[in-house]
Amino acid sequence: MDVFKSEFIASSPNVKTCPNEFIPEYPFIGRSNVGKSSLVNSICNKKNLAKISGKPGKTKLINHFKINNSWYLTDLPGYGYANVSKTIKKNIDKLITEYFLNRKQIKLIFLIIDIRHKPLDIDLNFMSWLINQGKRFSVIFSKCDKLKNGKFNAQEYMLEVKKTFNENPKYFITSSKKKEGIEEILKHINSQNIL
Repeated sequence: MDVFKSEFIASSPNVKTCPNEFIPEYPFIGRSNVGKSSLVNSICNKKNLAKISGKPGKTKLINHFKINNSWYLTDLPGYGYANVSKTIKKNIDKLITEYFLNRKQIKLIFLIIDIRHKPLDIDLNFMSWLINQGKRFSVIFSKCDKLKNGKFNAQEYMLEVKKTFNENPKYFITSSKKKEGIEEILKHINSQNIL
């Protein structure tokens, strides 16, 4: 699938104010500083569509981007460490929870993991929550250009996921910098759109 049009639609402080158009929606979420904004820009084929910051925790709203006039890519705040107050962290957790529990347009969730790390409790706990809520998700490993043996790391990681949860989600190995894995993600989204 080629991305011929991508546009920012809205930043929403809660799920009630999200766009009410009923088209397929694909949320992208991960720990703070996992390279989510760069990945979103790479998928949308625009350099500065999602704001990139050197500081973790910059995204605090639900950001909707409309792709090819037919589906939404949603950029969600990162979970976990961010240099923000406890109150803001609590509000972000509430925002994420309510979004996933109440947004009916969600077709598939993309969970972004930094390929350089072994399975972290914070990511495994989030996966566990998604599984317990019956939510479908795929894993995107980011920053593969920063690791020589990224493929092996991804396989080892997914073996741990299977062992822990008895789940075998589809996964992608990506580099926003080199645009690796982007075409595969778009193909997968396209296959979900026609289901």
